[in-house]
Amino acid sequence: MTATDRIDTLRDRHANLDSKLDQEVNRPLPDEATLHELKRQKLAIKDEIARLERV
Repeated sequence: MTATDRIDTLRDRHANLDSKLDQEVNRPLPDEATLHELKRQKLAIKDEIARLERV
């Protein structure tokens, strides 16, 4: 897998997490632990994308 392929995969995962985050936020009683975990995962993916783009 090339770096470009990896970045594309990570961007897809990031978009998927963004969708899940939106769904959780729009629930009547959003779970704060779930929100925190989704945000943590999104940030980790964003950091990995940035690292790969620098290479």
